[in-house]
Amino acid sequence: MSDASIGTPEQLRDPNYSPPLVKAIPLGIQHVLAMFVSNVTPAIIVCGAAGFGFGSNSPDFPQMIYMIQMSMFFAGVATLFQSIGVGPIGARLPIVQGTSFAFIPIMIPLVVGKGVDAIAVLMGGVVVGGLFHAFLGLFIGRIRFALPPLVTGLVVTMIGLALVKVGVQYAAGGVPAIGTEEYGSGLNWFMAGTVIVVTLGLKFFARGMLSVSAVLIGLLVGYAMAFVLGQVNLGSVGSAASFALPNPLHFGIEFSAAAIIGFCAMSFVSAVETVGDVSGITKGGAGREATDKEIQGATYADGFGTAISGFFGALPNTSFSQNVGLIAMTGVMSRLVVTIGALFLIVCGLIPKIGAIISSIPIEVLGGGVIVMFGMVVAAGVSMLSDVNWNRRNMVIFAISLSLGLGLQLEPNAMQYLPGTFKVLATSGILPAAVIAIVLNLVLPDELSDEATEEVSGGMAGHGLGSIEHDDHV
Repeated sequence: MSDASIGTPEQLRDPNYSPPLVKAIPLGIQHVLAMFVSNVTPAIIVCGAAGFGFGSNSPDFPQMIYMIQMSMFFAGVATLFQSIGVGPIGARLPIVQGTSFAFIPIMIPLVVGKGVDAIAVLMGGVVVGGLFHAFLGLFIGRIRFALPPLVTGLVVTMIGLALVKVGVQYAAGGVPAIGTEEYGSGLNWFMAGTVIVVTLGLKFFARGMLSVSAVLIGLLVGYAMAFVLGQVNLGSVGSAASFALPNPLHFGIEFSAAAIIGFCAMSFVSAVETVGDVSGITKGGAGREATDKEIQGATYADGFGTAISGFFGALPNTSFSQNVGLIAMTGVMSRLVVTIGALFLIVCGLIPKIGAIISSIPIEVLGGGVIVMFGMVVAAGVSMLSDVNWNRRNMVIFAISLSLGLGLQLEPNAMQYLPGTFKVLATSGILPAAVIAIVLNLVLPDELSDEATEEVSGGMAGHGLGSIEHDDHV
């Protein structure tokens, strides 16, 4: 709810309005708190998959601290692109950027078990994918038809389903502990469960920023509990530097067909999600539709922000939907507020000790938060699918796409005879599901007859709104 002491209703709906700093600074930090955990989690997961993350005892563990640091720094830089703008780049709206979950299922197969040397391939994909994402800004309005809620909802649901396993593994003790007595111990699940219970309690029974920051607060409570139980190792904090600048090509850069194709393909989905966030901000904060210039500028900022991130060793950036909700909650549309949050992120990214503190969080504690976050990704996908007209045509498209995509993800050896590049892309699950859904949605007839689906549905035809005859379709 907006506060009259910040400005008049007209001022609060104006992106160019500058509230008093005494009000703007806390509001800017609120935006950071709302996205902080989600922003650094992808770096932790990718480094863990590569083999130098939590519990790995790898000499390359400090490289994860660097990637966490860059996740904060370039989230701030990309947010400045959106809020302040550079030429045609940026929507000049209060859009908060952060590291995207969407690319994690593409990145994990590229680096799994390969160590820090594999990160160079990721960075090549991030840079090229970012430039391709920016290129989409030239005609983003003309490709939205190919990505209706049926496709985007399916992809987001698949992303969440691909990641929930990671949350459970972390909560049980992490991949390095698999096969040991420690894995799945009562102590591990107690720490993870503490985070889950606190997070759910705040989500359901708190209001305002306590609810918005529920995962962060849950992690802090879990961290305190782990510290009391002697499960926190602060050794890396003492050895971390107090100040460090980003290092160009820190991980090197290599160009792989699998990485480039994967990142470029996911850029389509990320671009459409950004369009949705821009529209959500202008509707929720200003009560109007987003302009073509704002949508195009936001897409440019997404792409160029990602490309620059990859050059310095960070992961892809995208607009963060939780901050869209925060703007609707506070009623403050000011670009200055988000700019202050971006500067705060940049400062955090220049202090490696902050990254070291984050890296000292026990993996079980992080697992509790990740279970909630990735579960919410699945829920967000299901929410998008609720906008679909579930006629028989769309049920068949969803069924085939989900079955093949999820099936290949669960049984990657089914693609063992494919060349390396195609195997990585196919076993991600998300790309084949998205491609199948897009193609079928474009080529299948408007509707299928009842007889066309009854024999394969096992009697479960689905008698919701979609089973009624409709003229429209997704």
